[in-house]
Amino acid sequence: MKKRVVVTGLGVVHSLGTNLETFWNAVKEGKNGIKTITKFDTSDYSTKVGAQIDDFDATQCIDKKEAKRMDLFTQYSIYAAQEAVTMAGIDFSTIDPYRAGVLVGSGIGGIETLEDNCRILFEKGPKRISPFFVPMMIANMASGQIAIKFGLKGYNACVVTACATANHSIGDAMRVIQNGYADIMISGGAEASITPLGFSGFCSMRAMSENTDPKTASRPFDKNRDGFVMGEGAGILVLEEYEHAVKRGAKIFAELVGYGCTCDAYHITAPDPEGDAGVKCLQLALEDAGVTPDKVGYVNAHGTSTPLNDPLETRSIKKVFGPNIAVSSTKSMTGHLLGAAGGIEAIISIMAMRDSFLPPTINLHDPDPECDLDYVPNQGRKKEIEYALSNALGFGGHNGALLFKKY
Repeated sequence: MKKRVVVTGLGVVHSLGTNLETFWNAVKEGKNGIKTITKFDTSDYSTKVGAQIDDFDATQCIDKKEAKRMDLFTQYSIYAAQEAVTMAGIDFSTIDPYRAGVLVGSGIGGIETLEDNCRILFEKGPKRISPFFVPMMIANMASGQIAIKFGLKGYNACVVTACATANHSIGDAMRVIQNGYADIMISGGAEASITPLGFSGFCSMRAMSENTDPKTASRPFDKNRDGFVMGEGAGILVLEEYEHAVKRGAKIFAELVGYGCTCDAYHITAPDPEGDAGVKCLQLALEDAGVTPDKVGYVNAHGTSTPLNDPLETRSIKKVFGPNIAVSSTKSMTGHLLGAAGGIEAIISIMAMRDSFLPPTINLHDPDPECDLDYVPNQGRKKEIEYALSNALGFGGHNGALLFKKY
């Protein structure tokens, strides 16, 4: 019999807030975390906006010397993990270190470190490359550094499935606990790709919005959408075996009851227009939980604000849940955090259940006729939610869905 898995800690780093309540209150109020990019000169870039984090201070939880040896995505992950662990009230000195693990992914990893060292190579030669270049850049270092910080010697891995990364990380971490390999898993995603190279890659694909107004650039399901808006940060959850959490008197935010994972097997970037694998992914999450579609009160959609994603995802959701399901794309406020998107959206889904509140899809003023669900347009509203599902899609055809139950 599979063990039950609950969520006992939540940590977030985002332009809307670097603590849970600040971030969640901003989402409830429909605040926009997107701004004009100032990290680098965007004069030659077709995209000028993103959910950029300003004034982040990693030294609040990381030694200054150690922080210099970490890429920004790793710093974000440790900061969010520390918040989640503190919230969970875990003293790891009292826990068997081989029964606690980490599964934190990143879609891109240390791209800023890569850029910096490429510049040094071309300008100053190979002997000037930092000895910390490789361990700063590789995507698994978020998981590794979190484990080092807390002394966790159990299951430790890194998922990289583009924009489905965090959903797969959390779902796989759930399986680790369900199958008895760990009692506690720190899981989620982190990304710090608002860099010249990160931006230029997506601009060359014409995937990002060219709207220069940060207030309206991300507009999922709207007829005038023209691409996604990049964000950065981290969303980290503490997952725990139910009996273990109860025994130590932990506050439980929600239960993670279902996980679906499929692949389109169609195209490297475009979703399959038939949407069969996306539908199957949602169905698998429900089957895993033993829950019928009518029990689900809210879907946090992938909702990228791109021409291809939004109508296709709408059809998939409607096919599984019917035409009356409440759906929102909080990327309208947060931007798209790529590998970290599912982390913060899992947190939003859990908080929506806690507060019985549907977060809005802002900037939805002229709905696309192909997007005809209840997207909670422009203003959130109260609603009792027993089950909430968070959906994610990624380049390569990856699909991941997480189903949470109110506790």
